[in-house]
Amino acid sequence: MTPTLTPLACLAALALSLGAHAANAAPAKTAKAAKPAKSAKSAADVLKDSPAGDWRALDPDNTLLMELATGQVVIELAPRFAPAHAANIRALARGGYWDGLAILRVQDNFVTQWGDPDGDDAAKARPLPAGVNAKLPAEFSVPLDQVGKTAGFVRLPDVDGWAPRAGFADGMPVAADPKTGKAWLAHCYGMVGAGRGDAVDSSNGTELYVVIGHAPRGLDLNITVVGRVLKGMELLSALPRGATAMGFYDKPEQRTGIQRVRLLAEVPAAERPALQVLKTGSATWQQLLDARRYRGGWYVHSPAHTDICSAGVPTRPIP
Repeated sequence: MTPTLTPLACLAALALSLGAHAANAAPAKTAKAAKPAKSAKSAADVLKDSPAGDWRALDPDNTLLMELATGQVVIELAPRFAPAHAANIRALARGGYWDGLAILRVQDNFVTQWGDPDGDDAAKARPLPAGVNAKLPAEFSVPLDQVGKTAGFVRLPDVDGWAPRAGFADGMPVAADPKTGKAWLAHCYGMVGAGRGDAVDSSNGTELYVVIGHAPRGLDLNITVVGRVLKGMELLSALPRGATAMGFYDKPEQRTGIQRVRLLAEVPAAERPALQVLKTGSATWQQLLDARRYRGGWYVHSPAHTDICSAGVPTRPIP
């Protein structure tokens, strides 16, 4: 069985059309939330003083370790939001699918994408490992009540221009619309998506990309978002840009090789990245958001505002 995934050839046109649509659409009405109290601490002090219980360990069964010649990239999957894709990605990693493949595309201020250079050629494409589905349903959103009840969705009081509600769940940036009853992962910097072709169900997790530029929120609800990069973004965002359309490399030697990708559960404990992630349901997270809203010190103007794409969830080495 061979991959049938079409590369991300429709992303640029899709983003442009969505941007034009958004420019003509009426802004969504949002309820005014109570203004949070001004933070007395800087973001650095909030994190320094945070209790150990406000941090969580990585889930070995839902964390990928990508190894490049330049270092390691740690990717946390989002099985609550894309269960079928997360299951496929776990099976792909267990089967060594990405080992020896490459980063195929780096488009400035947009995405870095990796996968099989021959994925469109049935005669040359790398076979899918056992247990991997060649086709998956689109997982663009999940029921909002499901997120609120089981994922601990924490809503931001700040207005979001792309959705009536915005916040965080499981450490991921989440947008939501009560009228449609949908919640979805937002295309913020560092978020990882599954490339697809024209058909909405044409992704299977073999070809992934990470956002390396300004958040392309117009792609929300149009592509399955599968997780986010926790560590190693500099290794993916600082690569040479591709010179052809959409940032694809035109010569094989320009690509960055992937040494291997493993599920953290299959990495010996002593070799796993010693990282913790801040819990987005914690008091420290709320204090950190306030510190970002209300700036002091060097800042002449304090924005009194933040958003899901500028309020990234921090990680730290295990103390």
